[in-house]
Amino acid sequence: MQKSKNSVRIPYSRQWITDADIQAVVVALKSNYLTQGPLVPRFEKKIADYCGVRYAVAFSSGTAALHAACFAAGVTVGDEVITSPMTFAASANCILYCGGTPVFADIRSDLPLIDPSAIIKRITQKTKAIIPVDFSGLPADYDEINTIAKKHKLLVIADAAHSLGATYRGKRVGTLADMTVFSFHPVKLITTGEGGMVVTGNPEFFERLVLFQTHGITKDKSKFVKRSDGDWYHEMLALGYNYRLTELQAALGLSQFKKITQFLKRRTEIAELYISFFQNVKELSYIKVPGDRTSAWHIFPVLLKNKSKRKQLYDRLGRQNIFTQVHYIPVHYHPFYQVKYSYKAGNFPNAENFYDTELSLPIFPKLTKSEQNFVLRKLVECLD
Repeated sequence: MQKSKNSVRIPYSRQWITDADIQAVVVALKSNYLTQGPLVPRFEKKIADYCGVRYAVAFSSGTAALHAACFAAGVTVGDEVITSPMTFAASANCILYCGGTPVFADIRSDLPLIDPSAIIKRITQKTKAIIPVDFSGLPADYDEINTIAKKHKLLVIADAAHSLGATYRGKRVGTLADMTVFSFHPVKLITTGEGGMVVTGNPEFFERLVLFQTHGITKDKSKFVKRSDGDWYHEMLALGYNYRLTELQAALGLSQFKKITQFLKRRTEIAELYISFFQNVKELSYIKVPGDRTSAWHIFPVLLKNKSKRKQLYDRLGRQNIFTQVHYIPVHYHPFYQVKYSYKAGNFPNAENFYDTELSLPIFPKLTKSEQNFVLRKLVECLD
């Protein structure tokens, strides 16, 4: 097939940066603070208030935020943490960073969300926490997961990198777990370039998150082990990292936050058009959102009935300047995990089947209706 004459490149996702966003960053650049100024706390409060929780701590990336949440939860050597294999590697790697062991539980057969019944089978005396992953913007089964966690005295850390703005049984994501982790990567609902955040209602977790964010160092006199020598004095109480968000990133985040409702609405409109169109396309299916939750539509996955056609479809669309993606290579497929933990194909059949058939179509607020119609037209042509 010859390359399309269409000069417009349509990625599976991208950021939408406006002149107002740029001006906000310029103002921050001209201010007295490029880091550790007033904008980061302001951004944290915006996200906390939006989610309906008391505390929020910003980090330099979503991965850093996951790492911090595991630290705050007390994950350490000898602990096991259960998570999904159908996710980006960071959801499991954060457990390793703290010395713990990731334990995978398969996803549901009908949805790419960790299966509560599979979680129960993976719990041992070493289990410390559960990290459910909200896939494509769709919240996990939190009521069932929290019931399991309460029974076994486990913590729940929600990997909600996909689901800022989504709801579950009338509650907004951010209020459904002991700690909830968001990402502000460019393809997320709003962006700070790179960035992440942990929200929680627990003051002890909040204090540990703040400590971990800044080298494990505190200037809070009430927490000093020794007597202060003066106003310059500080103490390192734990091994933390420099995981701070900059003022420039916070300025961008605050500007982007003004458009969060608009962005969420546009993603939903795009998803609804896809859903309406695919009612009559027999070669593929899509994820059906249960009636008890809403999706933030971070990605729009379709599942091919004939998995052998996925690469062909991926390549053909690419030649039309339509760039799709696959989400995700199951974590237990990565050589690191296969060598370290002896995982192999067949361990988690639902996740593996989902991976074999999944393709993510373009969905982002700046995608125009004409571009989406072009995607749909070319998709049908390539399927034929």
